[in-house]
Amino acid sequence: MPRIVCENPTVARLEALRDRTFRRTPARRIRGAASALRFINDVGFSLTLSDFGLPVPSLRVAAEGRRNPRWPRRTHHDPAIILAWNLKDELPAKRLCHYGRLVRGKPTLVSLEQFGNVFALVRGDKGSGDYLVDYRNGELSREAFRILDVLHEHGPQYTPDLRRLAGLAAVEATGAFERAMAELQRRMWVVKTEERYDPSFSYRWDLLDDWMPDEVQKARGISREEATYGILARYLQAAFYTTPRIAAGLFGLRQELVTAGANRLVEKGRAVADQQIRGLPGRWLVARDALGR
Repeated sequence: MPRIVCENPTVARLEALRDRTFRRTPARRIRGAASALRFINDVGFSLTLSDFGLPVPSLRVAAEGRRNPRWPRRTHHDPAIILAWNLKDELPAKRLCHYGRLVRGKPTLVSLEQFGNVFALVRGDKGSGDYLVDYRNGELSREAFRILDVLHEHGPQYTPDLRRLAGLAAVEATGAFERAMAELQRRMWVVKTEERYDPSFSYRWDLLDDWMPDEVQKARGISREEATYGILARYLQAAFYTTPRIAAGLFGLRQELVTAGANRLVEKGRAVADQQIRGLPGRWLVARDALGR
């Protein structure tokens, strides 16, 4: 990767730029569904109720409009948490974004623009029925296989019915069911489509291929190289600085694909590699826009 020498930015300046894109200022905080959707579309990916100390956007932090907000003692009365909690369900339920487990396997909202890139990396060209092949190859747990069988045969289900039909209704099977659902979300086989509060709280689950058929179909034409580049480009546009190693760890990407994507960004003039940042050790990949040139 060629080195291009530019004036070394300070970490304070780069974090101030992140304050704008991550909506960590009072003037730019999200206030409702419309501004939240603009935020998700701008950054591409957002964690939901916390950023977990990671260099990524967070819906709740954006609702607070400030850096590193403390977790309140009474979450049920906190306006930012209430707003983020409602929006993380409302926006995916309207198919305006995707709710899954992307950043470090944590609950993540993904813009529709980036959905195809994520799907291409997680599922590739696997069709809806290819879970059978995964199971036979030992790549899918027995519980996850049974859950997918139920959804294929019976259609969308609320959690109690899904557990019963999959033979996982017993109290002692709760842990196995939850692990299987996390597995299926990470692998992008299933999606949560609704939260029901009456007669009791429950999630409604569907096959991702049935819930977002057009987006899934488009995703199958994206190569892993293009998907990795798309994710890295969008992330750097919002976060302004990173390294291939950090980006690979955040999104579970292959190091060689991220390095190739970083080289491509440099070649296109969208980033500078091997850049020093005053206040941080090491060398960084920095968005060209952040260098003021």
